Amino acid sequence: MKRSTNVAARMGRWSARHRKTAIFGWLAFVVAAVVLGGALGTKQLTDTDTLPGESGRAARMLDDGFKQPAGETVLVQSSKHTADSPAFRAAVADVVRRVSAVSVVTNVQSPYAAGNRGQISADGHSATVSLDIRGDADTATDRIQPVMDAVDGAAAANPSLRIEEFGVSAEKQLDDKFNQDLERAGLLSLPVTIVILVVAFGALVAAGIPLLLALSAVMATMGLLAIPSQVWPVDENISAIVLLIGLAVGVDYSMFYLKREREERAAGKSESAALEAAAATSGRSVLISGLTVMTALAGMFLTGDKTFGSFAMATILVVAIAVLGSLTVLPALLSWLGDRVNKVRVPFLHRFQRPEGGRAWGWILDRVLAHPLVSVIGATAVLVALALPALGMKTVVPGAEALPQDLPAVQTYNRLQASFPGGQDPATVVVKAPSIDSPRVKAAIAGLQRQALAGGQFHQPVTVSVNKARTVAEIDLPIAGSSTDAASNAALASLRGKIVPSTVGSIDGVEVGVTGTTAISKDFDSAMRSTAPLVFAFVLAFAFVLLLVSFRSIVLAAKAILLNLLSVAAAYGILVLVFQHSWAKGILGFDYSGGVMAFMPVFLFVILFGLSMDYHVFILSRIREAYDRGMKTEDAVAHGIKTTAGVVTSAAIVMVFVFGIFATLSIVMLKQFGVGLAAAVLIDATIVRAVLLPAAMMLLGDWNWYLPRWLEWLPKLEHERSTEVAPEPELEPARLAA
Repeated sequence: MKRSTNVAARMGRWSARHRKTAIFGWLAFVVAAVVLGGALGTKQLTDTDTLPGESGRAARMLDDGFKQPAGETVLVQSSKHTADSPAFRAAVADVVRRVSAVSVVTNVQSPYAAGNRGQISADGHSATVSLDIRGDADTATDRIQPVMDAVDGAAAANPSLRIEEFGVSAEKQLDDKFNQDLERAGLLSLPVTIVILVVAFGALVAAGIPLLLALSAVMATMGLLAIPSQVWPVDENISAIVLLIGLAVGVDYSMFYLKREREERAAGKSESAALEAAAATSGRSVLISGLTVMTALAGMFLTGDKTFGSFAMATILVVAIAVLGSLTVLPALLSWLGDRVNKVRVPFLHRFQRPEGGRAWGWILDRVLAHPLVSVIGATAVLVALALPALGMKTVVPGAEALPQDLPAVQTYNRLQASFPGGQDPATVVVKAPSIDSPRVKAAIAGLQRQALAGGQFHQPVTVSVNKARTVAEIDLPIAGSSTDAASNAALASLRGKIVPSTVGSIDGVEVGVTGTTAISKDFDSAMRSTAPLVFAFVLAFAFVLLLVSFRSIVLAAKAILLNLLSVAAAYGILVLVFQHSWAKGILGFDYSGGVMAFMPVFLFVILFGLSMDYHVFILSRIREAYDRGMKTEDAVAHGIKTTAGVVTSAAIVMVFVFGIFATLSIVMLKQFGVGLAAAVLIDATIVRAVLLPAAMMLLGDWNWYLPRWLEWLPKLEHERSTEVAPEPELEPARLAA
C-alpha cells in the first residue's frame, strides 16, 4: 500500500513502530492528569452562577447584598393538638432548645416569638421553626448532619407530634439519592458493556481493550477538567455526563478500529499490514467522526448557559482524548499484542464474529436493496409517526412534583406546602437602592405588599428583610399554585408586569428584580426556547460542512443531516409519549408527567446528533472506500452496510443498554435522559442505518457522489485502500478467528 498523507494513518503507523513510547506515554498522560486534577481540585458552579435572565440577576444581587446563609425549616405538626396547646408548645420549645445547641446553627426563629405569628398555619395544627446554617451556603450540606440528628431527637422525644425538616437537609437527601442513582448506573453499565463486547469479539482480551481505553479517557478528562475549571467552573453533575459520553465514544472508536484490524487479518494480511490498513481506514473514520461529534457538542456554548457551557467543555475534552487514544495507544497495543488479542476465547461465540453482520442483517439488507422505494417510504413513515407527538411537546422546569415522592424530604415539602401555601417557594422581589430607609422606597415596598395581597395570587405571611448596609431589601411573597404550574406563572406575570413596575420599579436609581422558583423556571424555559434555534443551526451547518469536505458530496452531506434529524425527531416523539402521558408511569416507576425538562431538547439534540454521526461516518467511509476502488454504487452500498453491520450493531447495543439503565433510575431527569438517548440510538442503528440509508443510496445511485463544479476547489481527502476487492464472498468463521 502506498504511503499516505492521511493524518490518522500516519499516527497509527508511528504508534505501531514506537509502541512502547505510545503505551507508556499514554499511561503517563492519564496518571499525570489524575494527579494534577486531585492536586488542583475541580471548581464547581454555585447555585446563583447557573440562574438565567432576570431571576439570575436578582439572585446574584441578593447574594451580594446579604451573603445569605443556607436556611432550614423544622415542621411541627399534629392532627390532634393545636399550636396553643401545652403539648404543642412543649414540642416547639424542645426543637428550639436542641437546634440552638448545635454549633453550626444561628438565627433560630420560634413561631411564638413576637412578629413570627406567620409561622403558625391558618388551621393552627402546624408551625415552623426556622434557622440558618453558619458558613458558606454552597457547602452547607457538609454541616447539616448534627442539625438533622437534633431534629430526630426532638421527634423521638415527642412521639405524639410530627417533627421533620426541610431545606439544607432536603438538598442533602437529594444529593445522596442522585449519587446513589449514578453509582448504580455505573455499577450496572460496566458489566453490561463488557458482556456485550465479549459477545462481539468472542475473546476477553479483545473485549477488554475498548473498555480500558474508554475508562482511561474518562479518568484523564476528569483530571484535566480541573485546569479550565479554575476559570470556568463546571456543573456538579459533570462526572456523570463525562462517563456516559466517554464510554459511548471510547467503546465505539475502539470497536471500529479493532474490528477492521481483525477483518484485515482474516483476509490474509500480515499483522503490520492489517494494522496499517486499519489505521488508514477506520482511523480516518474515527478522526472525522470525532471532529463531527465535537462540533455538535460545541453548540451547547451558544446557549449562553454556564451549565451547558461546562457540559460542552467536558464532553468535547473527553471525545478529543478518546480520539487521541484511538489513534495512538490503540494501534500500539494491537501491534504489541498481535494475534494474542484473540486470547482467552469464549466457546460458541464465533458465530457472532461474522464480517458481514450475520445472516439476519444480510437478509434484511437484501430485501431493502431489492425494494428501495418501498423501504424508504416505509421507514420514513415509521419515523414520522414516531416524531409526530413531538409537535405537542411541553417543556417545563418542574419543582418538587418531579422528584421521587417516596423521599422523606419531598413528603415534608408537600406537607409544608399544604399548611403554608407558597411559603417554601415564594416569589422574591429584590430591591437595591442607595437607602432602603428612604421614605419613597419604604412607601413603594408597602404598596408592593398591598397590591400583591389584594389580587389573591399571593398569601400571607409576606416577609421583608433588609441587609446590614440598608441597601438591599428582600420581599418574600408566598405564591399561589405549586410554584411551577399555571396559577404560579399567572401570579409571576402579574407581579412582573403590573405590581413591580407600579411600585418599587417606578423609582429612579432603584434596581429591582424578581427571582424564586417560579421566576427561575420561567426564565430558564424562555432562555432555552430563544437559544435552541441558534444551537440547531450551528450544529447542522458545521456538521454539513465537515461531511461535505470529508466525502466531497453535497448529496451525502445533506442526506446525513436529514437522516439524523429524523432520528432525533423520533426520539423527541418518544419522550413526549412516555413523559407527557400516564401509560409509562407504572412501567418506569415515576409519578410526574407534566412535560419534558426544558434543557432536554437542546441537550439531547447535540448529544444525539454527535453520537449518531459515529455510525454514519463509519458506514459512509466504508461505502466510499469501496466505490473509490471501482465498485458500482449499489455494490458499494451492499458491501459497506454488510461489512459494518456487526460492529455498528454491537456498538449500538452497548449504548442502548448503558443509556437504558438510566431509564430505571429514580430521578425523572435521568429517566428522560436515558429514554431519549436509548431510543434515538436504537432507532438510528436499525431503521435509519439498516433500512433508510441503504435504500436512499440505492435510489440515488451515482447522484450520491454529486459535487457541484463550483465546489471542486474543496480539498481531496484520500479514502485509503486496504485490499483490492470485488464484491466479497462471506469469510469462514474459522478464518476470521485466526
